Amino acid sequence: MFARIWSLADVRWAALALGFFAAAGTAQLSGAPTWTHTALYALTYAAGGWAPAWEGLLALRKPRFEVDLLMVAAAVAAAAIGQWLDGALLIVIFATSGALESVLTERTERSLKALLDLTPEKASVIEDGEETAKPAKDLRAGDVITVRPGERIAGDGTVTAGQSEVDESTVTGESLPRPKSPGDPVLSGTVNGTGALTARLTRDAEDSIVARIARQVEEAAASKSRTQLTIERLEQPYSLGVVAATLLLLALPLWLGAAFEPTLLRAMTFMIVASPCALVLATMPPLLSAIALAGRKGVLVKNALTIERLAGAERAAFDKTGTLTDGRPSAAEVVVLAGSEAELREAVASAEGPSEHPLARALRELGTPRPVTDFRAEPGRGVSAVLDGERVAVGRPDAEGEDSLTGEAAEAAERLESEGLTVVAVRRGGKAIGLVGLTDSLRPDAAEAVALLRASGLEPALVSGDGDAACRRAAEEAGIADRRSRRLPGQKADDVATGNCLYVGDGVNDAPALAGAHVSAAMGSRGTALALESADMVLVRDRLTALPRMVRLARKAERTAKANLVFAGTVIAGLVAWDLVGTLPLVVGVAGHELSTVVVCLNGLRLLRSKHW
Repeated sequence: MFARIWSLADVRWAALALGFFAAAGTAQLSGAPTWTHTALYALTYAAGGWAPAWEGLLALRKPRFEVDLLMVAAAVAAAAIGQWLDGALLIVIFATSGALESVLTERTERSLKALLDLTPEKASVIEDGEETAKPAKDLRAGDVITVRPGERIAGDGTVTAGQSEVDESTVTGESLPRPKSPGDPVLSGTVNGTGALTARLTRDAEDSIVARIARQVEEAAASKSRTQLTIERLEQPYSLGVVAATLLLLALPLWLGAAFEPTLLRAMTFMIVASPCALVLATMPPLLSAIALAGRKGVLVKNALTIERLAGAERAAFDKTGTLTDGRPSAAEVVVLAGSEAELREAVASAEGPSEHPLARALRELGTPRPVTDFRAEPGRGVSAVLDGERVAVGRPDAEGEDSLTGEAAEAAERLESEGLTVVAVRRGGKAIGLVGLTDSLRPDAAEAVALLRASGLEPALVSGDGDAACRRAAEEAGIADRRSRRLPGQKADDVATGNCLYVGDGVNDAPALAGAHVSAAMGSRGTALALESADMVLVRDRLTALPRMVRLARKAERTAKANLVFAGTVIAGLVAWDLVGTLPLVVGVAGHELSTVVVCLNGLRLLRSKHW
């Protein structure tokens, strides 16, 4: 760990500046010749001040006046009037606060690199019956890969042959390997067990779960909160105001006949203590620390603004299938309305073949799928495809117009729904040929997560495209009173658009709600590509109990940021008043101002500890 921190240039320069400062102070106290400690103080300036000075000078070309340059100018002015100790102390503390920022940034970048290292460099791809090595970054959806025992899986896909157990702990956090057989999903970055597997990839390499997680970590590290953006927008005019006030404090007393050295000393002290360094650093350390801690616990947060929004959430709305339930539905009953059951099963399995919807797997297992053409997916309504020259549609039973169910079909659908089953209607050539009743069990942690969210002040709701009975059963098991059934994607988005709502979903039909909610979360391992892209957070381990923990963590981060702002503002106001009304020693002003910067940074870094989860 020490070697990793020492590899950071800012840390090395800060340590070097501190070393020169300690040597200079020792020489001064021991009565060494003046030139000795003066030279060591000058080396302190060079080691700790060259980088911010250079960055500040480059910023002037934009043009932009940086706080860093203001600090270096104040230190140089202190040296010009013989206050080498005070100026060097300013440089050392300023360099130390910069080093702390670098350490926090490095931790985030290290977690990104660790994620990228999960994916192997090459994969064994089967092309034209031959096995060839191909760079993992070039893999595309549809490629067929083989995974030998002990190898890492190079992409997200579905097992087509073989049986094994896969260790998914690096991605999902599951401690026990999961058995895999044909039809089961596999994730990039996970480790195959003792059996060989063949899998067909369902996502391109850049869209795999690991690649998406890595991008989200990178984006979160580069993002800024709304409060931080406001502070930075005010930083430039504030800094220029401090410079103007400093020049006024210098010019006006001199014009009135005051002595030069004490006047310059007061002006330089004012410039130091009025600088907004602590205010600028008040909000981002706690927010980034919360993002880093959440990432270690299996929740990927896209940006700092998400933490602020999550802290203000007042409602929590859940999709049902694949979110509140475990996403592994099974067919409980098949009703044949026309033709044979074998034909019905084949038609359903074939039409659902290319679908990503959580229900698709259960429907594909009804029969042996055959090749189809002109596949279409209508989020919230169903899918359709052409099989043997006829269009087969699999979707909601409550279609309107010519596709509406009547007579025996409507009665059968009503009976299945009254039993709490999710009903899917199958139509061929525009005629209803059968119904499928699906059942799905609640996630083991769903009821606990709902109760904890309610205890945190968020009122839970269930928003689903399923029928009334299925929604009622799931809501009652989870302890949710507010339930809304038969909701289309646009209606879901309307349901969550008000009341600072946290929405949780996993499917293509959830994307509008995930994008439009105040803040949103997608289920990681089974979430569709569009859902992962639309959500503000990804629950990598699919654990709903992570949501109330995230709410509490976000509120801690917000409280910490506000406390930092109050503390920094109070210190600046107190030191400025002392300098204007009384006589503030430069060394006290430097120590008070710069130590307040270090304090707010360290206070934010507290949230990196696991006890805050």
